Amino acid sequence: MKKIIMKFGGTSVGTGENIRQVADIVTQYSKEYRISVVVSALAGVTNKLLEVACQAKNGDEKLVKNVTDELLQKHREAVVSAITGKPLQKEVNQIIEEIVGELEKVLTGICYVGELTPKSKDYVVSFGERLSAPIVWGAIRDHKLETQCFTGKEAGIVTDSNFGDADPLMNFTMHLVRERLGPLLEKGVTPVVTGFIAADQNGIVTTVGRGGSDYTATILGVALEVDEVWIWTDVDGIMTTDPKLVSTAKLLPQLSYQEAAEMAIFGAKAMHPRALGPVSKENIPVRIRNAFHPENPGTLITKEPVADAKQAVKAVAMIKDVAMLNVNGAAMVGAPGSYAKVFDVLGKNNINVMMISTAVSEANISMIIKRNILSRAISNLEIALLERGGLVSEVTAEDDVAVIAVMGAYMKGTLGIASKIFATVAKKGINIRMIAQGSSELNISFVVKEKDAIEIVKAIHEEFNLDKT
Repeated sequence: MKKIIMKFGGTSVGTGENIRQVADIVTQYSKEYRISVVVSALAGVTNKLLEVACQAKNGDEKLVKNVTDELLQKHREAVVSAITGKPLQKEVNQIIEEIVGELEKVLTGICYVGELTPKSKDYVVSFGERLSAPIVWGAIRDHKLETQCFTGKEAGIVTDSNFGDADPLMNFTMHLVRERLGPLLEKGVTPVVTGFIAADQNGIVTTVGRGGSDYTATILGVALEVDEVWIWTDVDGIMTTDPKLVSTAKLLPQLSYQEAAEMAIFGAKAMHPRALGPVSKENIPVRIRNAFHPENPGTLITKEPVADAKQAVKAVAMIKDVAMLNVNGAAMVGAPGSYAKVFDVLGKNNINVMMISTAVSEANISMIIKRNILSRAISNLEIALLERGGLVSEVTAEDDVAVIAVMGAYMKGTLGIASKIFATVAKKGINIRMIAQGSSELNISFVVKEKDAIEIVKAIHEEFNLDKT
């Protein structure tokens, strides 16, 4: 019997009714597959936990009590809708009450200490998945399937101690997961595992980054040597563009790992960008499916792009809420390490650079960063580089821009793609502010004014006939 991982995201477990549907899906497929289930927190819960954790360090005990009461009520309501059996409802509610009681103690402790460390923040946000998993477990039990519930830590996922964005120690993890979950699958038991949560080698709770339940699913997929990983979400799969921008956007039935990773990085609402790393090494297919339309086959992600669909451009994406940061300085020309100094300043201040372009003159670097950290980036660069002998003479920025990313595996080696893209932009009378293309040639990214971005996405989508994919 084939083995699969099924991961259900926040909207898939957003309400008790949705959790009931999750249990229906698991039950339906359990006849033909050995299934391991990975679950996210209920919709909105992780954000609520982050918010209350930040308020708790200011000593707001009243808010802590209000939020924990609210979370308890929300999860109790989900239990009633998801599980029909009264004794099972009572059992799951008891588990939830204990977990919420623990959360309240943790938050009260933060109130008293007046400090929220990355370690304690990870511990607080882990409660979202710890509360949702028992409800999913109960709903599956309600369908008369044998099942057991685990946190990522209990399942055996071990990471480094980089709290908030931990990396798995795969060899150790594979050994523990196979030891703990493998025998259950052989007996026909369905493990329900919390996504997002793991533990370091000292057993301290870590998380693998926001949206990390996808990552948990692919880590477990590799460890258990499954045949496929299914990511159940609230979209039919990966689309040619955001259907909110272009109503004629089409589903992409198959993509390569590289294409899907590019699209995830550029905001396709389907996968965590790091999630494809583990499965791509082991060549395990991933399928994106819609939990609300389970009859749809979704998008299949494999090693190679589909052979009979060799159109060069597969998708176009728009990335908003970004800013362009320009660093100028004649002293940078021919000065070894001048770029390194710029990036060192940004790196030390936790500022991630999304896109880079520089001229051969070496006198200018243009970078794209998140808009909400622009002022921090400018001030740190000015303090570190403008006042030290003038390596940099000017730091400027534009905060009204957007990035357009045009993607496809067969863009590589296809002549004239870039000229066709830029001719399409020129026809609209729109100026391009910055261009970048990696040597993989999987995507061409360029920057335009934000007011022009939607028009460009529509024009490129039409020019490359993506509505006929």
